[in-house]
Amino acid sequence: MDPVRTLTLDNPASRNALSTAVLRGMLGDLAAAAADPACRLVVLTHTGPVFCSGVDLRETAAAQPGDKLPAEWLADVLAVLWEFPKPVVARIGGPARAGGLGLIGAADIAVCGRSATFAFTEVRLGVIPAVISSTVLPRLAPRAAAELYLTGDVFGGERAAEIGLVTAAVPDEELDAAVEKFCASLLRGGPLALAGTKQLLRRTRNESIRAELADLADRSAGYFKSAEGREGVAASREKRDPNWVGGR
Repeated sequence: MDPVRTLTLDNPASRNALSTAVLRGMLGDLAAAAADPACRLVVLTHTGPVFCSGVDLRETAAAQPGDKLPAEWLADVLAVLWEFPKPVVARIGGPARAGGLGLIGAADIAVCGRSATFAFTEVRLGVIPAVISSTVLPRLAPRAAAELYLTGDVFGGERAAEIGLVTAAVPDEELDAAVEKFCASLLRGGPLALAGTKQLLRRTRNESIRAELADLADRSAGYFKSAEGREGVAASREKRDPNWVGGR
């Protein structure tokens, strides 16, 4: 079974807008991927020329008092993506706007084609990029965040890489190969070690350096003493692949 699970935004007629149905479907798919031991990582991709146009504005406008808005469902999805125990790779082969940038920020690795465009369009609608800030602001250079949040201007793939929104911007024809290369690298990591490293990247630091180092030393020792850690060290000494590395 392929260790890479693909989640596809697949409503090109609506420019892959994030409706309640789409977001609830994503929650179900992510829960299934998290529970499946054969799944080692998730690739978030899309059909059609647009990655994601943001939350579904038609549904938002038609909502009745008391309805849960798409933006609120998006908050649930971003939380799951941010805390997801397996690596998430976003493949962006077209424009992304507003809420779609929240998905990109929540991914561990994001790769776009150089022709892809991005914009925080919220202020031009008279709203604010509130929900997506949870995953976007940790990625962006502060000056770039201020400029792009406040202006709503469109920017390209190379700028997105420069400011930290995406990991890499590659020629459009090399996008799939670049995603495949990242996936191959991720699959060489131990599953438990990858989950622990994701926690490390998102942890809150201690105020005391000694408390910080004590916590990190405990984490390190736990992984070195684990079955996975022992196998990884043995494989390195014996110049072989560890037992979690298999062909695709």
